[in-house]
Amino acid sequence: MIKNPYLYSYLPLITIILFSLTFGLYSVNEAVILFRKIGVYGGMREFLSEVQMRVLLLIVFSTLYFMVFSALKLIGETIHNVGMLFFTKDSIDSAINKTRGGSIIFFFGSLLSVVGVTNSYILVAIFIATAFIYFIYVTYKMSDVISFGAVLGVMLFEIVIWAVILALLAYTIFKLYNGIVSSLPFN
Repeated sequence: MIKNPYLYSYLPLITIILFSLTFGLYSVNEAVILFRKIGVYGGMREFLSEVQMRVLLLIVFSTLYFMVFSALKLIGETIHNVGMLFFTKDSIDSAINKTRGGSIIFFFGSLLSVVGVTNSYILVAIFIATAFIYFIYVTYKMSDVISFGAVLGVMLFEIVIWAVILALLAYTIFKLYNGIVSSLPFN
């Protein structure tokens, strides 16, 4: 029996779309609540019906989340492949082929995210848990093909790079926030 290596190739796109839609639906509900609190909702209702406004907001938020999740996927794959380049001597792509089926983990995580569409903590927890389970799966599958030292090196490389990226992002956000707050005319 011939197994097609591209069997799961469509799952990352579907996964990103599903995660984008669930995060977008949550953001739409929160945006409508915010618009009502600040008094903009009535003005928006003069131009758009409730359904039109929600669909427009869903398109905007889902597109933004789609871009974020696509960038995370690109960055994650690049970090993983660079780690594999540094720590393995895999010349026939056996480690990459063994871990390809892991995209189904993210697919089921994106399906599960529908449960948390009303709570941001549940949505983020499902996304982080899915990423962690995928990380464990990839590590386990790689250990069949490459040495323990190489697996450890790849894992540590990925953890350190993600920690540096997140620390730089947090630092930038805090610097931007402090710059904005210090420029406000409060006494």
